[in-house]
Amino acid sequence: MDFSFTDEQETLRSHVAELLDEVCPPQYAEQCDREARPPREAYDALARHGWFGLALPPDYGGSGGSAIDLAILLEEAGRHFEELAMWLFRTLTYGGYAVQLHGTPEQKREILPRVARGELSFCFGLSEPASGSDAASLTTRAKAVDGGYVIDGQKVFTSGMDISDYCLLVTRTASGERKQQGITNFLVDTKLPGIEVRKIETLGQRAIGTTQVFYNGVAVPASAVLGTVDRGWEAVDAYLWYERLCLSAARTGAASAAFEYALQYAKERKQFGRPIGSFQAISHKLADMKVMLDVSRTLVYRFAWLMSQGKATRSDAAVLKLYTGEAYKAVSDLGLQILGGYGYCMEYPMQRFFRDSRLAVIGAGTSEIQRNIIARDLGL
Repeated sequence: MDFSFTDEQETLRSHVAELLDEVCPPQYAEQCDREARPPREAYDALARHGWFGLALPPDYGGSGGSAIDLAILLEEAGRHFEELAMWLFRTLTYGGYAVQLHGTPEQKREILPRVARGELSFCFGLSEPASGSDAASLTTRAKAVDGGYVIDGQKVFTSGMDISDYCLLVTRTASGERKQQGITNFLVDTKLPGIEVRKIETLGQRAIGTTQVFYNGVAVPASAVLGTVDRGWEAVDAYLWYERLCLSAARTGAASAAFEYALQYAKERKQFGRPIGSFQAISHKLADMKVMLDVSRTLVYRFAWLMSQGKATRSDAAVLKLYTGEAYKAVSDLGLQILGGYGYCMEYPMQRFFRDSRLAVIGAGTSEIQRNIIARDLGL
């Protein structure tokens, strides 16, 4: 594995950073969080400059970029504003990657060029009130009828449903010996009759947030099926691997922003006649944060490389998600401690990192579930 980036990848990073410095400065991110307002202007700017097509094939208007290119984009987006990166990754994963992987020729022709142009936004409907970590025990049902399906059920934590054009919805279409059998995925138009969306107030991730969604007799055409009927769980597994790369890159970027802020504060804030960073109690915290960031970044690009080589495993994905999520939470917590009372004040951004990072060890598979996956791979 080569740990260096190509000249093209260095240029990619600098171009993304330059654009986001302009359209997503710190005060913009703070305003979106404070007002619970999606970062639409920054999202649209990424679309105008072609970044949504980075990892899509040229045949569909994309650039044919690699998993490493994707990680660079999301790390930089996360460094500027984690929720912007979350919005971006959902569209790239559940609109771009999923349709590219399992879409019919018609779905690819209809959807992928529009994703590449940034015209569509996607979200993911998996978790239910009674099936979180035990995701495959879902009960939202899609019943076959003439010309399509009728969907009934309830989803929770469908982040971005209220600002998305499509939801990649995971449903049950049949019963099997194993709960992973009989699952089918649909690309559901979020504006269809029978869909009710309720916002959930959360501790962090407030700009976009998350929602509870009720499906009451929602009629979808057969053409909305993504992949093979009754065999959708294998596809969900593939999407979650891709999701963990995207999430981890974005959160590593956000953790680096928290670290940079704390480091600058420690150099400027003086107590007892000298900068607080000169005290060992503070400098060691910053040293620990630096180590965690270096390990996180190494794991992100190692996993991206493994994906590009077709060598990534479920355990690799779990290691990545576990470490980067825990590291982001720890870095944000240490950063808040370094700022002391100011870290606890809402006018300083460290409290946003602290709140947002808490989801990193809960959402998209808890740290406990990741440890279970790793342990099983060890034969335990």
